[in-house]
Amino acid sequence: MPTDKIYFPLQVGPSEHNFPGYLRDNTGENISAKNPNYCELTAQYWAAKNRSADIKGLVHYRRFFSNGKSNFFSSIDKKYSDIMAKATLERLMSFHDMIVPKKRNYHIETSWSHYEHVHHIKDLEITRQVLAEYYPEYLPSFDKLVQKKAVHMFNMFIAKGHIFDTYTNWLINVLEEVEKRVDISNYTDYEKRIFGFIGELLLDVWIDNNNIDYTEIPVMFMGNQHWLKKIGSFLARKITGKPRK
Repeated sequence: MPTDKIYFPLQVGPSEHNFPGYLRDNTGENISAKNPNYCELTAQYWAAKNRSADIKGLVHYRRFFSNGKSNFFSSIDKKYSDIMAKATLERLMSFHDMIVPKKRNYHIETSWSHYEHVHHIKDLEITRQVLAEYYPEYLPSFDKLVQKKAVHMFNMFIAKGHIFDTYTNWLINVLEEVEKRVDISNYTDYEKRIFGFIGELLLDVWIDNNNIDYTEIPVMFMGNQHWLKKIGSFLARKITGKPRK
């Protein structure tokens, strides 16, 4: 884990085993039991409900914001030496309300068609229905953004505390209503991570509708990415139109 004191290690999920020195997202007000379906969003929810701070954020054990460089071809040691530090965080947050990853550009397809090739599109259709019924003011942003080819991914962001909490409450309210309407009993373990996947798309919807001032910072992947395999899998899904197993 990073040694900078701005980071607080958090273990997610309902496991009986504790990582020494880690906080747990199954304490206080929590949705930790939903971790297999909500992924890192159970950590986000826990931070919104149980932590008080001027700035809150979420990064992953294998994905971190840098201090500004992409470090795409850097060694793991080089990447760890450039994980976002307190000074960088304070400087960026003095000018902006939120830090998000550099957008991922699919180039040959939209966010909607990408979701359709990788997941079950009916789940995204249900998400749109929920927004239309409960948050109709968000529908124009949703319809606009799912037709774009670039999106902020990974459910990673850092924001002013009140913005973090407000977004999280809205996001979980939307997802829990979607959860009531979908049947995932026959999904693979990968497909059952549905609400984490939908959450990735809803961040931009919320940002757009609320005119949030943000800045983009590169995300460093702290391990081998197997890019040729990923590109091949991406193209195969584009041709076959089948969700990943």
